[in-house]
Amino acid sequence: ERKKLRELTTIAKEKIIPSITSLPGVLKVNLLGEASPQEEENNNSSINNPPTLVGFNGENAIAFQVVKRGDANTLEVVSRVEETIQKLQGDLPEVKLILAETQANYIGEATQATIDALIFGIILAILVIFPFLRNFPATLITALAIPISLLGTCIVMKVSGFNLETITLLALALVIGIIVDDAIVDVENISRHIEKGEKPRKAAILGTDEIGLTVSASTLTIVAVFLPVAFMGGTIGQFFKPFGLTVSAAVVTSLLVARTLSPVLAIYWLKPPKRNKKESDREISQEVEAYTLTNSKKLNFFTKKYRNLLHWSLYHRKLVVGIALLSFISGIALIPLIPKGFIPKLDRGEFNIVYTTPLPKLRSTNNPVVAPEKVKEQNTSNTGAFDWLNDLAKSPTRLLLRKTRREGKKLEEVVLASPEVESAFTIAGLRGEPNKGKIYVRLKSDRQFNTAQVQEQLRNALPKLPGVKTSIEDLKFVDTGDEKPLKIALLGDNLETLSSAAQEIKTRIEKMPGFVDVTATEEEDPSESFAKIEHQNGNRVAYISANLSQGQALGDATEKVVAIAQSILPPGVTIDLEGESAHSRGVLRNFSSTLALSVTCMLLVLVLLFGRLLEPIVVGLSLPLSIVGAMLALLITQSDFGMISLIGLIFLIGLLDKNALLLMDYANQLRKSGLSRNEAILETGVVRLRPILMTTTSTILGMMPIALGLGAGAELRQPMAVAIIGGLITASLLSLIVVPVLYTLLEDWWITIFARLKGK
Repeated sequence: ERKKLRELTTIAKEKIIPSITSLPGVLKVNLLGEASPQEEENNNSSINNPPTLVGFNGENAIAFQVVKRGDANTLEVVSRVEETIQKLQGDLPEVKLILAETQANYIGEATQATIDALIFGIILAILVIFPFLRNFPATLITALAIPISLLGTCIVMKVSGFNLETITLLALALVIGIIVDDAIVDVENISRHIEKGEKPRKAAILGTDEIGLTVSASTLTIVAVFLPVAFMGGTIGQFFKPFGLTVSAAVVTSLLVARTLSPVLAIYWLKPPKRNKKESDREISQEVEAYTLTNSKKLNFFTKKYRNLLHWSLYHRKLVVGIALLSFISGIALIPLIPKGFIPKLDRGEFNIVYTTPLPKLRSTNNPVVAPEKVKEQNTSNTGAFDWLNDLAKSPTRLLLRKTRREGKKLEEVVLASPEVESAFTIAGLRGEPNKGKIYVRLKSDRQFNTAQVQEQLRNALPKLPGVKTSIEDLKFVDTGDEKPLKIALLGDNLETLSSAAQEIKTRIEKMPGFVDVTATEEEDPSESFAKIEHQNGNRVAYISANLSQGQALGDATEKVVAIAQSILPPGVTIDLEGESAHSRGVLRNFSSTLALSVTCMLLVLVLLFGRLLEPIVVGLSLPLSIVGAMLALLITQSDFGMISLIGLIFLIGLLDKNALLLMDYANQLRKSGLSRNEAILETGVVRLRPILMTTTSTILGMMPIALGLGAGAELRQPMAVAIIGGLITASLLSLIVVPVLYTLLEDWWITIFARLKGK
């Protein structure tokens, strides 16, 4: 026999909630399902919990909501709660305890998928090293740098109080390329000296000293790029704080490993190849390119072709600069063709159906709507046919809750009839509004359709209940406080003008493909005007919001709606963006300022390290070379140009300066040894070709598992990896030619300017 809700409420209060509240990481536990207001003691103050009614899979129920502390790990808290519930279930056989709503399942799946992609990326990044070096100990030294650097990063994360979750794992997956880069550059340079005949100890000292400035400068510039990201303001800034600090900690740890452990292991593990004296003398006297690559004829052929191309470029500098400018302009021209979004739509297997029931209205000449709390004052003497008014006056909230729950059951029946749905958990009285409800829908793991497709099926199947408005909402990866992603505000003084304009815009949006669940603020009846208008900053305001179907990017949708609104707005009415639309533009502005600050910090670091402006200016001018590749990759894969892909572009800034520094720093060293500028550049190009190709290839392969978009949360990770791979390909190939050309061109201009100034 089923227990009544009152008995279940007593059991929950006395036996369940106290046990859950005492668990580590739990901030508070809210009881849901009581139709009368509740009071709980918290920090010696009374807090009113709004009354609610709850249902699970069509049956009435009592629920308790566990709220974790801000610094607690979601998966750990859920695990503790589940263990406690299992123990309580044994003590309470007459009560059935079910986990009705949790985001931990998706978070766990996304976390595991990110870890799998991380491990797979590490394996691919390591495997690509051996074909270049043809040396197993050198490959092993490079491979060991990865787990040791990650271990050091995890220690910093623990001290900083960061959890190993989706955003920090995304940061770790991002820095695999940098960690591999540092180890590759260090070990490759030591191996090159050993191949030239140096003893391992001397080779380690010479090789490490040669690239000391380059590796240190590139690491410090990456820190300079990502630290501003960690301190962005607002909700998004708090979201990216662990990301930026984790990346910074990882690259610093990687630098320490590359400068200490890798050279020491190279001394003991790397041995010179066995050869007789004649072979040794002959190889030592060969040209530099004989040592830069393996003995493969194919690679030597490629090296010679690159040297010839570099030689040609030094005598056709204007043409090379023109090609670089053309690639940059092409990249900028591709941006309007790319879908522009905020955060990609995720296939979570869960979503909410938010519904609102109409409030009872009493018409009068003075006030079109009488609020429920005023009914008691106006109808205390009504009897008979107006008994419902007395009931409403005595307990308006309870009556509204029951009505909301009844309407929710009608929607539940349709939801549970879908073969893709596993469960439906309903709350009537959402956010303290008794006429508002929410149905949390969980889909089966073995479903045939993705989340967006099931949402569309239910959107067409849900009944059109009189006066009831329904909206199918995604669960946000970053909670921005708004249910629907697209939201615009109309501001003005005239009530009728605002109402008419809002209705016209709403009607036009509903006819456009890709827009669903379009609503206007305070719209009680589609045939009537607004019952009331809210105020914002002293102005009357009407809101129009909509959900977006699959394939409709937020940025593109916002542009379409704004264009429609501006074409029909009457005089005296202005438009403003709200919700994720406003957040998207705000994030772009923040990222623009952050990007400018990052580049400025990076260039200042380079000025301090090199002591002059030439190298920093060359680095700054070479950064746009990644734009065309990144934009083309996003366009081909139809990935959104939004917050996540912007992170990839910022990462490219920190990564690409290493190639330029590798070339210019070694060229400076060779020029100091007596070589002419062109000779030093040609020799530098051939010597540095192998490490640049190795680091580029390893980073691309390290990002490949993420770019393939496999596993839960792939939609979030994929745009970042796609942008990095595309940008890295074009930037690395172009930088091998453009950086030496800019280096010579700017130096000549610099000399000419100083000569003219000196002549005056």
